[in-house]
Amino acid sequence: MKTQSTPPNIGNFVKSLRDIGYTLEIAVADILDNSISANASHIQIHTVPNPEMIFCILDDGNGMTEYELVEAMRLSSKNPDDIRDVKDLGKFGLGLKTASFSQCKKLTVLSKQNNVISIKQWDLDYIADKNDWLLITPDLSDFKNIPLFDEFNNAETGTLVVWQNIDNYEENFSDSINKIILHSSLVFHRFLEDSFNRLKISFNGNNLTPFNPFNIAHSATQEKPSEIIRIDNSEIEISPYILPHHSKVSQQEWERYATEDGYIKSQGFYLYRAKRLLIYGTWWRMHKATDAHKLVRIKIDIPNNQDKYWGIDIKKSHAKPRADIKERLKVIIRKSTEIGSRPYQGRGKTIKDKTTTKFWQTVPIGGNDFRFGLNKEHPLYQNIKNLLDGNFKLLDIYLKGLEAYLPLDAIQAHLQQNPHEIKQETALSEDDIRSLVVQLKAQGLDGEYIESLLKTEIFKNNQEILK
Repeated sequence: MKTQSTPPNIGNFVKSLRDIGYTLEIAVADILDNSISANASHIQIHTVPNPEMIFCILDDGNGMTEYELVEAMRLSSKNPDDIRDVKDLGKFGLGLKTASFSQCKKLTVLSKQNNVISIKQWDLDYIADKNDWLLITPDLSDFKNIPLFDEFNNAETGTLVVWQNIDNYEENFSDSINKIILHSSLVFHRFLEDSFNRLKISFNGNNLTPFNPFNIAHSATQEKPSEIIRIDNSEIEISPYILPHHSKVSQQEWERYATEDGYIKSQGFYLYRAKRLLIYGTWWRMHKATDAHKLVRIKIDIPNNQDKYWGIDIKKSHAKPRADIKERLKVIIRKSTEIGSRPYQGRGKTIKDKTTTKFWQTVPIGGNDFRFGLNKEHPLYQNIKNLLDGNFKLLDIYLKGLEAYLPLDAIQAHLQQNPHEIKQETALSEDDIRSLVVQLKAQGLDGEYIESLLKTEIFKNNQEILK
């Protein structure tokens, strides 16, 4: 058999390697993974846009010897099938390089162990020019003026990652910073919350606040019992949560937990690998995202030895459970969504509440179909009908028009996006209610009718005004 070595064109290969699909915030998260795996307790991120953008990440972790640094700079430095330490957030041995190359053309890593500094650099333009993977050992003095160098130099151990020649930067600087902060606060929230081994991450000198997507501190959040799925010699822990209905939280809190994606896109599974959030806001096509289930969020905890069951990609931003795991998850979906829809089902049932006379009711129109209609047994409706006698027909058509053209799409859209901004009850002012009371009293109504009026929403919801 005849063979010949056919190495790739390095310049073209590097261009392909840079286009894996990282966003800036996902790339930063990959670098933070390495720092956490190195037992860092404080990670500092610093970036400045001018005169030339530079991005630096410093940790106080274990640091590396020169040999270890060279191996860390090697592409595919680890076998993805190797058994890792339970705290190791890595997978392919590619994250440092692919994440960095996606954003910049020059990656420099300075590492320190036992007060000995090692420094190595990948320069993609140099690699393409030489058509060879030539790792550079730059002069340390060239980096003495970069951000965080003094902190690195004064520490006993640690690693400083420096991005230069950043060329995949298109967004507004402040928007990009905000995305990194929001993403890191979410993805690493369990490390930031840990009472015993708490991690601190600071961005340009400001500490990140953890964002727990399950709003566990709120009394109205429902945390359901966890379930365990056993697979081979490992376990998957499933913990469903139902977030508070918007009536239970302030507008600010409601908007915060909606996230930038909104409640509908944020419902579903949240997959954690070794406490690090990988994937969130997905049903993996096992369930359709609906408004009724927008408060359902289900936490999945897996160790780092289950990657083969979940199809986790290089960026750690895509995963899909194996078929047998999916079948178990479907059962949990059914139970969780049934509970999660109750806040909305409960509010629908209040239309049929016998203790309060409502203005609206549900009207069946055949099969499972129904519409919302005015309650024609309402005492005010009956009063007006009797007063107008034969002249009521035109008003009745007008009211039927209101029923027929109830703007359901607009109501639903506003309830999804900004429910706290809807102030429907302001349509009826305190003066309107007082005026109604005066008019009704002038009619000399009997006791039975007055009793029926007191059951209506107007009078039950405004007792303070009527005193």
